[in-house]
Amino acid sequence: MADPARAVRENVAGSLFVDASCIDCDACRQLAPGLFGEGAPTSFVRAQPRDVHELRAAQRAISACPVGAIGDREHRRNEAVHDFPLFIDGDPASRGVAYCGFNARSSYGANSYLIVHPDGNWLVDAPRFVRPLVERLEALGGVRFLFLTHRDDVADAALFAAHFGARRIIHAGDRSACPDAEIILEGEAEISFIPGFTIIPTPGHTRGHSVLLHDEYLFSGDHLAYDTRARRLVARREVCWYSWPRQLASLEKLTGYEFTWVLPGHGRRVHQPAATMHAQLRAFLQRAA
Repeated sequence: MADPARAVRENVAGSLFVDASCIDCDACRQLAPGLFGEGAPTSFVRAQPRDVHELRAAQRAISACPVGAIGDREHRRNEAVHDFPLFIDGDPASRGVAYCGFNARSSYGANSYLIVHPDGNWLVDAPRFVRPLVERLEALGGVRFLFLTHRDDVADAALFAAHFGARRIIHAGDRSACPDAEIILEGEAEISFIPGFTIIPTPGHTRGHSVLLHDEYLFSGDHLAYDTRARRLVARREVCWYSWPRQLASLEKLTGYEFTWVLPGHGRRVHQPAATMHAQLRAFLQRAA
């Protein structure tokens, strides 16, 4: 629970507040960018909710926060726990892509995603294992595969796998983070796993990092992100834990694929034409070189 006594001084006056336990994972700013701002070293409340829609967005941020750093002095009932997974594209009745919310402390607040598919649903990286989310996943048909982009974002994967009978997928390079995974990937060649799902090994951020390409959606883990200030695709050398030259080579590999969505583990998802994605990726590689 957020502690009003530890509220950061940047918060505007009002019921909603962020306390000093915030790890600045960006989840709240993704869900309610008009209400939360980016400070140093934490997020903060930049504006109080003005209507029921903004309050709902704030409550989604409260639910998603991995460390419980957002509080409401009025203790209003949080109905937003039932909003997740939050569909960002597609028809949830048949197929679509959703953000799971309930970001996990153990993955430093990384995003996880759900792909609803007629041949079985996928989780991409793991959120917290919490009853409201589990019940919604059950209603949507459960989980067949749990794709883990890399070792950092395993979180509660074992609990989801046990509950749904899902098969966890991880690359051998990061196997030690999930040693009992049901499917272990090898090598650096792309893997056409099942129709419509291509796994692309992208070593660099970690030894066994991989991304998933599903139709026009690239689930990029910590390999590729979007800089909201510069409005362009980037990779972060300061959080590369294995090999920056290998990560650049893996980014070069992605120039051979088409996608219009980038859904990263950390930071904002972005949707723009495939040609724009390709141009921004090429431009980043030129800057990095």
